Amino acid sequence: MVTGGGSGVGRACAVRLAPAGAAVTVIDLDGDAAAAAAATIGGFSRAADLTDPATLDEIDVTGDIVVNNAGFQHIAPREEFPPEKFAALLPLMVEAPFRLIQRSLPGMYASGYGRIINISSAHGLRASPFKAGYVAARHGLEGLSKVVALEGGPKGVTFNCINPAYVRTALVEKQIAVQAQSRGIPESEVIDKVPYTESTSRSGSHGADAAAPSQRWGIDHPKRLGLRRPRRRRDQPLRRHESARALVCPHLGQ
Repeated sequence: MVTGGGSGVGRACAVRLAPAGAAVTVIDLDGDAAAAAAATIGGFSRAADLTDPATLDEIDVTGDIVVNNAGFQHIAPREEFPPEKFAALLPLMVEAPFRLIQRSLPGMYASGYGRIINISSAHGLRASPFKAGYVAARHGLEGLSKVVALEGGPKGVTFNCINPAYVRTALVEKQIAVQAQSRGIPESEVIDKVPYTESTSRSGSHGADAAAPSQRWGIDHPKRLGLRRPRRRRDQPLRRHESARALVCPHLGQ
């Protein structure tokens, strides 16, 4: 199952999963787009508003793989950000994945196998101006992913949170005019200037790390994960079971 699979990153996920042997169900608010994507891979489709709890309860979650990708963006300065837009982002990008994961887990636990992939964003790791709702929602998805990874891993269900940088999808295309207006630059310069500025500007609290195409929990840099190497005296030999590259997380133990 791939949510938001009618276009962009979600469609790309569906197209990649099908040749690998998955029977893919494409879910999207745009039913025509979902059907078109499903038709190209011989899959199934469903039109669904994932902000509706009743709809979420009706979705078939008996599969082995769930890709939570659905989302949208709204750009505005914090003092002008519509509260209703902020409120709309969280149910779609945090609560919907929570509900779909919760309903999927019993079957996955019973079979001892499952794969949950949460498509987040570089904005799940760093912030950018004018995106209070989107950044808050993506950070919420990151936290959810960490918790369920700890719970599901021992039962054969893995959770990966993917953090793409800018991808030129319909969602990004819609932002170009707004970004140009908010930054006082021509629309023709947005694609070249804004992603670079946001991924490298220290004043934007974004950091250089966001320039990476993707990151997954578990293969991030040790320092950003709060990991430290075990201290050992220089004259103390390594025990056979002790790896020289072992890492200790102060919150989780070794």
